[in-house]
Amino acid sequence: MSPCRKARVIAIDGPAGSGKTTVGSELARRLGYLFFDTGVVYRALTLAVLRLGISLADVEAIARVASELNIRVEQPNQSDGRPYTVFLDGEDVTWQLRSQEVDRAVSPVSAIQAARAALLGVQRQVVAKGKVVVVGRDVTTVVAPEADVKVFLDASPEERARRRYAEAAARGEAVTYEDVLSNVLERDRIDSGRETAPLRRAPDAIYIDSTRLSVHEVVEQLMRVICCDGQSQG
Repeated sequence: MSPCRKARVIAIDGPAGSGKTTVGSELARRLGYLFFDTGVVYRALTLAVLRLGISLADVEAIARVASELNIRVEQPNQSDGRPYTVFLDGEDVTWQLRSQEVDRAVSPVSAIQAARAALLGVQRQVVAKGKVVVVGRDVTTVVAPEADVKVFLDASPEERARRRYAEAAARGEAVTYEDVLSNVLERDRIDSGRETAPLRRAPDAIYIDSTRLSVHEVVEQLMRVICCDGQSQG
């Protein structure tokens, strides 16, 4: 661990497939911090909605489910590559949250204002404890606007789709690159255009295009920022 760090909260925003989870989890490991992907709470809600057979157009029903769910995000409890463990009403659903079904439905579910309001408090409680790397699509603007270091991690749609396709193929899912790319573009449209907490770069966020950068290169760049810029923010 680096003795020069002062930043207690590092917030990373970016579109789907930009590398937030991989970069954020490695950065947290290097710093000895908790890794928290705020998107998992919306994915858990989406999984619950799909299981209950609720229409994605039924805003009131989805908001009601959001207010009733018991979602816990904890440190990994298995050595299977997971960056965290997510419990939905006591059930470990960590890997189920990355299915294509959830991928296709999570953006419209997470765009529901009442659902976001119901889950925002949980996210802020985790961040308030400090020593956390938090990633998502509105963490620098809504969840953790007072973060010591803010980052907007980006990549081309084609590269982001390639990464998502590789992940799905590694899990044995029968998907095509074209379908994944279409999903990435649609999620970009929904996430950037939604009325509540749209995806956008905070004015004081550092912009990093990871299209041609390795995870190691991005993490090293952020470590330099945290150890230098973070020190002056004390």
